[in-house]
Amino acid sequence: MITALTITLQVILVMTSAFLILLILMHKGKGGGLSDMFGGGFSSNLGSSGVAEKNLNRITVVVGIVWIASVLLLAWIHKVTQ
Repeated sequence: MITALTITLQVILVMTSAFLILLILMHKGKGGGLSDMFGGGFSSNLGSSGVAEKNLNRITVVVGIVWIASVLLLAWIHKVTQ
């Protein structure tokens, strides 16, 4: 039971890590950086709409919370099993 839960949490951790990287790179830049390097025109079009930027912020926060929760749960399982 613990091993299935650990594997599931590890898969969630890897998926949320990759998704979090993509979400952070999609944010509008404030004067250069990675977001301007990867399609600056595309991100500026998204940034012109306040709703799109707010939704991107909300999704990033939710994915970040899921990532933190999976890290904490994995640490707790590791501590309990030892």
